[in-house]
Amino acid sequence: MKTSSAKAKGRNLQKWACEQISKLLFIPWGYEDEKLIQPRLMGQSGTDVVLRMEAKDQFLFDVECKATEKINLYKDIEQAKTNTSPTRNWLLIHKKNRNVPIVILDANVFFNIMEELIHGK
Repeated sequence: MKTSSAKAKGRNLQKWACEQISKLLFIPWGYEDEKLIQPRLMGQSGTDVVLRMEAKDQFLFDVECKATEKINLYKDIEQAKTNTSPTRNWLLIHKKNRNVPIVILDANVFFNIMEELIHGK
């Protein structure tokens, strides 16, 4: 696969993640500076989805996106952790051709979210 094709797949997954977060929070996304949800430009360091102000307050995760055929799970998780602020949770979105995206997160975070949803704690 050409490098340009691989980068396009990555950009598409970042856009998809931005769209999903936007729908969830009812906050528009885009590339404009005033948008609170933006895909990270290729080649820049940091999380793949840039969240600002109320988007960052409402969405509890720093997002790393991987559009690859082969998953290197623990390497990808380490990258997500490296790009995550100390006070936030990491979230990895992985997409393989002709498959739906999957979300990977820390099991303790998942069970804490479930406990809060079920028991309201």
